[in-house]
Order: sequence, then C-alpha cells, then structure tokens
Amino acid sequence: MNPKERVKELSEILKEANYRYYVLDDPTMPDFEYDRLLRELEELEAAHPELVIEDSPTQRVGGEAISAFEKYTHPVPLMSLQDVFSLEELDEFLEKTLTADPSTMFSVEPKIDGLSVALEYVDGKFTRGATRGDGSVGEDVTENLKTIRSIPMMLGHAPARLIVRGEVYMPKKSFEKLNAKQEEEGKPLFANPRNAAAGSLRQLDPKICAQRGLDIFIFNIQLIEGVEFGSHAETLDYLKTLKFKVIPYQKLQKPAEINDYVLSINENREDLPCDIDGAVIKVNDLVQRERMGATAKCPRWAVAYKYPPEIKETVVEDIVIQVGRTGVLTPKAVVRPVRLAGTTVTNATLHNQDFITERDIRIGDTVHIRKAGEIIPEILDVVKEKRPADAVAYLLPKACPVCGAAVARDEEGAFVRCTGAECPAQLSRNIAHFVSRDAMDIEGLGSSIVEALIEKGLIKSPADIYYLTLDEMKSLWQKGSKAAEKLLGAIEASKQQDLSRLIFALGIRQVGAKAGKVLASHFGTLDALMAATLEELTEVADVGEITARNIAEWFAQPQSQHLVEKLRGASVNFESKREITDTRFAGKIFVLTGALSKFTRDEATEKIELFGGKASGSVSKKTSYVVVGENAGSKERKARELGIPILSEDDFLAMIQ
Repeated sequence: MNPKERVKELSEILKEANYRYYVLDDPTMPDFEYDRLLRELEELEAAHPELVIEDSPTQRVGGEAISAFEKYTHPVPLMSLQDVFSLEELDEFLEKTLTADPSTMFSVEPKIDGLSVALEYVDGKFTRGATRGDGSVGEDVTENLKTIRSIPMMLGHAPARLIVRGEVYMPKKSFEKLNAKQEEEGKPLFANPRNAAAGSLRQLDPKICAQRGLDIFIFNIQLIEGVEFGSHAETLDYLKTLKFKVIPYQKLQKPAEINDYVLSINENREDLPCDIDGAVIKVNDLVQRERMGATAKCPRWAVAYKYPPEIKETVVEDIVIQVGRTGVLTPKAVVRPVRLAGTTVTNATLHNQDFITERDIRIGDTVHIRKAGEIIPEILDVVKEKRPADAVAYLLPKACPVCGAAVARDEEGAFVRCTGAECPAQLSRNIAHFVSRDAMDIEGLGSSIVEALIEKGLIKSPADIYYLTLDEMKSLWQKGSKAAEKLLGAIEASKQQDLSRLIFALGIRQVGAKAGKVLASHFGTLDALMAATLEELTEVADVGEITARNIAEWFAQPQSQHLVEKLRGASVNFESKREITDTRFAGKIFVLTGALSKFTRDEATEKIELFGGKASGSVSKKTSYVVVGENAGSKERKARELGIPILSEDDFLAMIQ
C-alpha cells in the first residue's frame, strides 16, 4: 500500500475510533492500539507533508496561540431561557401551552451546566465556532473547539450550510483530573466544572485547551439550508445521523409524566458524565414554536426548570490533613455519612486555615453541607446552637504530619506548606524538578521512571539518584541494560553541572533559574551561600528580603542539610563555573522577542549573561536592546515607541562574535 492510501486508511480508522469513543461512549479499540496507529499516521504525515488534510486526527492537538479572540455576530441569536423554580411554575407553562393547543408534545432534556456555543458548517466542513456572548455577539473560539474530539470536522451528507448550538462542558472525570493537577502544581482549584470549562475554552493557547478534556452536547439546529423538519425531535435524530453527540431527550405530553421525568433526571444525575443544573422543556412542533414567538430575550415555547441546591445537616467527626505534592497542607473534614445529590458524602474540603477560621468550624460541630457546583462537598455554615461544650477552635499543625518538618505560610496567600526538602509527600515532584531541563538536566529520567524508583523504594530523596546502581536500574527494564547504562551515564554527567543549576534544582521557594545564576555568580560556592547571613543575601542584586529569608530558612532545615551532605558525598559539583572575563554587555539589558531561528532563547540568554548582561522578559525605559525574530508583535512596537535600539538576529550575532 502506498503512503497516500495508508494515510487515508489510517485517518478513517482513527476517525471511526474517535466517534465510537467520544460520541457513542462505546470504545472498540484498545488505547495502546489507537496510540500505535496515531503514531504511524504522524510519522507518515511528517515524511509526506503534502498528504496532511485539515480534518486529520493528528490535527486536533491545538494550533498556534493568539493574543485575543475576535468578535463574532451570530446569524441567528442564541437566546436564553425563562427559568422556573418549582413544579407549580412548570405546570403553569405546560397548562397554558396545552390550553392553546391540546395536541402539543414537549421535548424534555437535561440542562447541561457548561458554556453555550454555535458551530457553523459550510459544505460539510467545520468553518467556525463561537461562544454565546450576549446572544447576539460572541467570541470566535474555532481553534479551541477543534480540540474537542466529539465535534466532527467534516460531515458526511451535510447541507450547504448548517449552524448548530451545543453546550461545551468538562466531564466529571476531566474535572477531577484537572483539579488534581492544579493541586499538584500548587495552583488554586477550580470551584466547579462549569468554571473550568469556560476558562478552558477561553484559553488563548489552544494547546492548553486540548489538554483539558472538554466535551459537548449538541441540542439545537440554529440554521439549515436545503432541509426541512416538522419537529425538534426530528432535528435531533437528523443530527445523530451526522455523527454529532446529541443531547438525550424524551418526547412527552402529559404534565404529570413531564414532571416525573424532570425529577428523574435530577435523581439520576450522577449517571450523567457531566454536571447539570436543571431540565429544559421545549415545545416539539416547529410551526407551533413560530406561532408562539419570543420576547426580547427568551422564546415563549420553552422554559428551564432549575433544580434547587440540596443542603443537608451532618456532623464533623474529625479534621485530617493531607499533604499535596507541592507541600501544601490541605485540611479535610470527615463528616457523618449523608446522602447528597445522589451520592453518599463522607468528607468535605476545608480549603485552608482562613476558611476554617472564617466559618469557625470545629470537630464535633453540626454543619450544613452541600455539593459546590454539584461536585465538591462543601460546608456552608455551623449550627452553633448544637455545638458541644468541649469543642475547641481548630488550628493547622505547625509541623508537617508526614515528615515532621516545620510548615510556613505563603507570603501572598492562605496556603501553609511543608518546608521539608525530603518530605515523602513531595518526593516525586521534588525529583521531577531536580532533574528538569533548567535544573540538573538529566535526560531520560522521566516521571514514569521516577515513580517506579519511588515505588521500589530505591530513592527517598533527590540525592539518592546519584547512589543508584546498574543492577537497581536494570530492574526497571524487562530486556537488556543499554537503557539503564545510558541513564546512569546521564546521571553521572549531571554531577558536573554548574552551581547555578544545582541552586535552582534544590527547589528553594522563589529561587528560579535566573536567581540561581545570580547567587552562583555572587557567592561562587554552595558552602558560601549556605553560610551567608540575611544581610549578605539581601545585598545580592535581584534578591529581596522575602527570597533571602526563604534561602536562609531552607538551609537551616535538618532535611535540607541532610540532602546537601548526600549530594556532597556523591561528588556533585558545588562550585560556580561561570567566570565573566568579557564584560562587553555589563549594565546592558536585552529583551528577546518573536520567533528566533539562529539560536534558542536559552542560548541567547546564556551568551548575554556570559558577557555580563541581563535578559529581561519585558520592555521598559531601562531596556538597552530588543532582539527581534519573526512575528515580534507588541514588544517591538513598544521598543519603537520608547526609541530603544532594535537588533535583528544577525545584528545580535555580530555583537557576540
């Protein structure tokens, strides 16, 4: 089979697998087989770029980042719905509609709690997608929508023009995964899936959106050319034939059965892959809809029944502390089991000390609890009159419950962190940082190998990397020892990295790669840095009082001292190799912008610093030169406005040669 035929065959196989997995929720291919075929397609397309087509399965990982979203005017307004908050109000709508036309049938659908969008297809090709905005004007988020795998890029037997409306949402599993990653990276958690979905769809970089696992349910045809329908149910069935992921619905008539179905959606909401906040009841007949018309904001032929938040009373039986991978201490309330929104809740997040103090939550308290965003159990308030006489105010521990090291509160936030350099709870993250590219740069020591080494008990500290034996490393691979030998070689070579990299690798708070270089250049050895007083540290350029205190406190910790001594015992370099003999850039500040082709930004920064200069990320009056590559953008414009000299890559090369 020639490459063109194989590319076509692979594309069709993978598209069908995507449809089965993301739309029908009926996977027919194992993940490893899908990955193998996708890799084969990627390799073929790389070898034959002329064979790449727009809707190729390889093209759904996100395009280039943009600076802002363009406005988009909807050809057909995306109207909002009139809310009703009780079955009595719902009955009023049903009875009024049935009185006018006793034959009326209604479509009843779950109301997905996400972000409404319109998708436009021309001759079967997905051409544009936009957010609802104010209903008339939204934002063009086409590139981000392309990353949602349940949205078809090409339609098989489509009309000349089609615009459909859907609700983008974050599945519960994706939400849990995202928040776990946020916690691991020490970032604030998303309150609910809707906020997470909205924030993800509005990322300026589609590659970030692609990582968030968004999905969509299509629930309406806004505009269609060349095809006519008599009912809403017909349109949904038609959309299924085009392989859209269509909202589940029931076609009903009697108010009693509609009420029962609305309540059953709420009772079975845990079975849905996404969060919902109600049910939508629509007149099914499209001619009847036209006759009923709309107000300025809402159609008269539909309402949204909003489910009231379920709040229950329970008792806080204990407060336990979890230590995350970034060292953040997170308190969690263990509560007396209570049934809430379809599941049994046994614990609730307490966020941080400020949250506990604000609500005065104590062990033994009776509290009101609900699911925030219908997902995360949250304590609303305390029933003070039921408080036990011996209940005392709760304070987070002063020592890490995992390793016993002192804890410290963030200077700019409510989080409390463990300061232990060898804390088991932070081990995988600390090692991942230690071996990263800007730190000790140990190629091949990826997260999966690190996790395997931890699981086998072979490393309990970043320093243990340097004490691994060939036999221990061989145990990670089923066949041969070449991979183990290569990795051990990379580990051995990293011992000679410059002191600046080691300082950054230690993971001291607020000490980044740039600060590592400054400190290494100023003190010359790690021992000199360890012995420095607060006053001596604050005298270093770009080291403020808070950073200086973080450095001093880190080296004062017993775990830090143990780590340093193990590194010393492994003969890791503790001295700076960066000697500035050529000071041609002394006192000069450079800004690099645009796509550079003759060197990477890291290489250019290295040269600037080698000659005594400084690289900055922003243009100001203090900037000496701006080096521009392709598509330089706003930084180049600002430099011209301020009259700052602009250098091409060739100009910069001439300066450093």
